[in-house]
Amino acid sequence: MTGMTVAICTYNGAAQLPGLIAALRRQTCPVPFEILIVDNNSTDNTAEVVARLADRPGAPLRRVVETEQGIPFARNRAIEESLGKPYMAFIDADELPGERWLNAALTALVDDNAECVGGRIQVQFPANGRPAWLSDELLGFLGEVDNGPEPLWITDYSTPVWSGNVAYRTAVFSTGLRFDSRYNRRGKGIGGGSDAVMFRHLVDQQARIRYHPDMKIEHHVDTWKLQRSYFLRLHYLNGRRHGQFVEAPPGRRLFGIPPYLFMQALHQWGRTLPLFLRNKHNYIRQAMNATHATGVIVGCYRRSQSGET
Repeated sequence: MTGMTVAICTYNGAAQLPGLIAALRRQTCPVPFEILIVDNNSTDNTAEVVARLADRPGAPLRRVVETEQGIPFARNRAIEESLGKPYMAFIDADELPGERWLNAALTALVDDNAECVGGRIQVQFPANGRPAWLSDELLGFLGEVDNGPEPLWITDYSTPVWSGNVAYRTAVFSTGLRFDSRYNRRGKGIGGGSDAVMFRHLVDQQARIRYHPDMKIEHHVDTWKLQRSYFLRLHYLNGRRHGQFVEAPPGRRLFGIPPYLFMQALHQWGRTLPLFLRNKHNYIRQAMNATHATGVIVGCYRRSQSGET
């Protein structure tokens, strides 16, 4: 068993695939690799684009269709398709790899004996530029990752790696570990969080997780994400999923909700309102905290209504 699968999970990403596949085929890699397109029910011409590109020179390219809609289902299909090889990597259709991307991934997985490795993600803005209110501290919520200029071992949550730029030894999935489908994102929707859940699980299990700065990609952000409402909705949905799927501490409940959550939400909104009224640029970060707290309350209520404990 040898080689590597580079998986691209996509929904209606036909326009982005030619540039990404060309960049992947320019990679130098110490082991043979294939490019796998996991088509999550695209309604554009993804099938035709992949068929045309498959006939061109370079790394083999194949496409499979995952009919269950949502990014964790597509990622899990990619895992299933990759189990015949010792290594796999994920990259998104709206990203482009640096020239040493695969080499850096294999250096960590083979030479350093890592089980998981991720690298730098640099956000690239559309032609109309970056909004004035979008501070550096918010770039992480668009996927930007920079854990420094040197390789390092990851042992806690403070230096994350995300599934738009990550590679694994497929052996980590041999016991049935998969992306949690409860944290779903369908089509062009927002939120999700299955990659964060996977990362936290691997940290908790003390997996050998490596960060390698040369495993670098550019992430091209869609214009529709450069709205304050996107950040607020993202945090509300993340909070709702947390409340619904992560067990709260024991104690009394009010409509299935721990009372302290109401106080937390009121506190966060109380801090947000003065900033908003003064039209401070930094109100958006505080408002994200408030919408997350509200989402946790809604998630706890949903959990209680579903009969889960």
